[in-house]
Amino acid sequence: MNTNEKLVIKGGKKLKGEVNIHGSKNAAVALVAAALLVEGKVVIENLPEITDVQILLNVIGELGGKVEHLRHDTVSIDCTIVNSGKAENYDLSKIRASYYLVGALLGRKRHAEVIFPGGCNFGVRPVDQHKKGFEALGAQFDTTGGYISAKTRKLTGAQVYFDKISVGATINVMLAAVLAEGMTNIENAAREPHIVDVANFLNMMGADIKGAGTSVIRIRGVEKLTGGKTYSVVPDMIEAGTFMIAAAVTKGTITVKNIIPEHMESLTVKLKETGAVSIIEGDDHITVKGIKRPKAVLVQTMEYPGFPTDLQPQMVSLLSIAEGQGTVVEGVWDNRFQYIEQLHQMGADIRVEGRTALISGVSKLIGAPIRAMDLRAAASLIIAGLAAEGTTTVYNLEYLDRGYEGFVKKLAELGADIKRVQV
Repeated sequence: MNTNEKLVIKGGKKLKGEVNIHGSKNAAVALVAAALLVEGKVVIENLPEITDVQILLNVIGELGGKVEHLRHDTVSIDCTIVNSGKAENYDLSKIRASYYLVGALLGRKRHAEVIFPGGCNFGVRPVDQHKKGFEALGAQFDTTGGYISAKTRKLTGAQVYFDKISVGATINVMLAAVLAEGMTNIENAAREPHIVDVANFLNMMGADIKGAGTSVIRIRGVEKLTGGKTYSVVPDMIEAGTFMIAAAVTKGTITVKNIIPEHMESLTVKLKETGAVSIIEGDDHITVKGIKRPKAVLVQTMEYPGFPTDLQPQMVSLLSIAEGQGTVVEGVWDNRFQYIEQLHQMGADIRVEGRTALISGVSKLIGAPIRAMDLRAAASLIIAGLAAEGTTTVYNLEYLDRGYEGFVKKLAELGADIKRVQV
């Protein structure tokens, strides 16, 4: 990661070709934390080379685990020894996924103290559902002094009902419960593919988890998890969706490979609704061909299997050049439209009212110097630059590096006029 770099994009190129999708960022960060629960070596394949993952791998090393990079996308983690339940690497304050260390360390060591998480700032992200789950299992939970901490003498299975669906809390309580005594039922659980991935990983190591991917997850605690296994991270549906939208925006043709098409259904349906693309699905790939200017549509983000909030900014870039007035309702976060001001500088006509963006499509966007405000907004602004007339310069690339591996290189290979240069 180099924060002294910028992207220079000359828009108007139709993207064309094939792109291989890496492992899911959202799954990878949870799986790396989950490795702390395993006594013995685990090998994780299809691991994206992104900042968030590297920070967590560094912390595992600091806690006593052994980390070995076998290939660029494959890592061996051996947590036979975990010396401490305290993770105080300051880099953890830059990422949201650091809170998964709390559930993992609580399960393994019965105490956890993790520097308070950071990540993208688009609204209040309380940890009240995490607290509720940990306390139900018998832990004391605290968020004072700049740390999230949890401790207990004994973890005991319990009924956990989430008042609000939370991906983070679902995974965190699952991590803590696998080594608890007795049965834990998580009700109103999130159903995202990366939750299923974490459950599959833990089950491979000896856990007893049923129902992941549904609203009720049942976990029978086991005495320990053992390694000696290899696991491959699920494909990144958000990366895949970003390239699918890029094909529509540039009127190009992109085959997105190494994916699970079922995970893309909410986006596929919405792209077809715009009338801008033809879409052909295969067993593990989708081809998107941009054929005409999109028509305005309504998009409302919600928990899986609804339209993902992590594809909302990219979709707004597409609708900014649509015919008519589109509406995007953000159903997950309070303030995920901070990047809209940057699109205004490119000529977009968007009005934000609370959690709703009203988008009056313009015939074209104009290149401008713009700044990424968060991870997915960075991708959105790059997509806008690909469609724009003239040159777009994107700053704050550290956000992009948190969640996309080789994004610029992949776009260049598809025919984009894009390069990363020193500021």
